[in-house]
Amino acid sequence: MWTGRGQAAVLSKADRRTSHWQVVGALGKAIVAGEFPVGVTLPGDAELEARFRVSRTVLREAMKTLAAKGLVVPRARIGTRVTPKHQWNLFDADILTWHFTVGVDTAFLLHLIEIRMGFEPHAAALAARNASEADISRMMHLAVAMGDPAHTPETLALADLRFHLSVMDAAANPFMRTVGSLIEAALVGVFKLSSPNADRIRVGEVAASHMRIVEEIRRRDEDGARRAMEHVIRVGRERIVGA
Repeated sequence: MWTGRGQAAVLSKADRRTSHWQVVGALGKAIVAGEFPVGVTLPGDAELEARFRVSRTVLREAMKTLAAKGLVVPRARIGTRVTPKHQWNLFDADILTWHFTVGVDTAFLLHLIEIRMGFEPHAAALAARNASEADISRMMHLAVAMGDPAHTPETLALADLRFHLSVMDAAANPFMRTVGSLIEAALVGVFKLSSPNADRIRVGEVAASHMRIVEEIRRRDEDGARRAMEHVIRVGRERIVGA
């Protein structure tokens, strides 16, 4: 199992210090971790109110939030039950963050990489078609910055994430941008695990492979940009499998 404690929150813009979000976060992580297994009924309102020291109103709003994410379903005269995992919204940033907080296995990571392979190469092709000169300049700056020899695995992971999000933004497709923001929490964990450290590969090689993506985008070569992005994702997959 791998954990990414604190990583997914790095780029988060939401203030999660309210009582509502504290309850949502605590129960969400407990459900994802299996402390409340699929099919069980959560403790009653009185017990949870005492545990979290919140009002019934706050608790019920938290339950509504968890239900909207697909984690639980309220049943009249029965209680709130944990739903089967296939009903969870895995594109929800909070749910993805909770997975990385409690630990994910190789299968989970490979599934995420399959999703990346499904949309990021197309985002690179769209960027080759739609990116402005300012977009291209920004992507190249981010790619070059990945070659900084002072990078730690953590800072390289964040630089990697910023680059890939910039490509999705340059695609100029609002749906692509939405998908990018939804999986941001997961990508930061994946990138941290798949980003090489100085003992395994030179960061210069990482920068070069990302600069190649930008070069293909600058040439407006959609197929070339797609292939360059696929190469980067495949290399990341190999590192995860090797780990």
